[in-house]
Amino acid sequence: MLDYLRLEVRRTLRDAGFVIGGIAMPVLMYLLFTNLGAADGSWKTGAMVGMAGYGAVGSALNTGGGVAEDRAIGWLRQLRVTPMTPRQVVVGRALTGSVTVLPAIVAVLAAGGLLNGVRLAAWQWAAIAVLLWLGSVPFTLLGLGNGYRLTGQTTGVANMACNLGLAVLGGLWFPIALFPAWLRSVSAYTPTYRFAQLGTSVAEGRAPAPGAVAMLAFWLLVFGSYAVLSYRRSGRAG
Repeated sequence: MLDYLRLEVRRTLRDAGFVIGGIAMPVLMYLLFTNLGAADGSWKTGAMVGMAGYGAVGSALNTGGGVAEDRAIGWLRQLRVTPMTPRQVVVGRALTGSVTVLPAIVAVLAAGGLLNGVRLAAWQWAAIAVLLWLGSVPFTLLGLGNGYRLTGQTTGVANMACNLGLAVLGGLWFPIALFPAWLRSVSAYTPTYRFAQLGTSVAEGRAPAPGAVAMLAFWLLVFGSYAVLSYRRSGRAG
């Protein structure tokens, strides 16, 4: 499974679309949003966490695109006849998604510290990176579920819609304080809002709220079940 993991990571990082959309775009959006007009330190820090989360979610969902391509070329059928169990295949893909979210997180955090003057303690930088990395797992599973269930083209559209919709609703682009009251209520139940809370809490010097962890765990179960059901369906269809 380690060989499979290395293969998938290399293939993903060589994808120009992934590098531009998953790494460069969040950095550019972060710098743009925080350097138009006057922006105080708290906004630059909060936006940094939000855009790092946005890049992580996009990279995690991108894992599903590779799955859909594998189905189209028959690679998934080849994997089914190898000694690898279905669980190992899914875990390998999930680990790929977990690894490939790191460049997006690190790139945005580096832009915040080096270009925008964000100042945090060393432990805060490390904790934000680790929590965003771990918190991205539910979105990897969502992308896998889409990839196993949908065609390649449809997977791309579905993942883009999920990424943009969850980013906006979850306040990764703009603070939810700007939302009307009814939309703030909806946002509180989104996985992206709770995902961003992991980082913003640490940036403010606090531990993540138990409610945020519990809500992310709930979405982990939901998206994990979706990925498993989609994988089983793809096996029957194959």
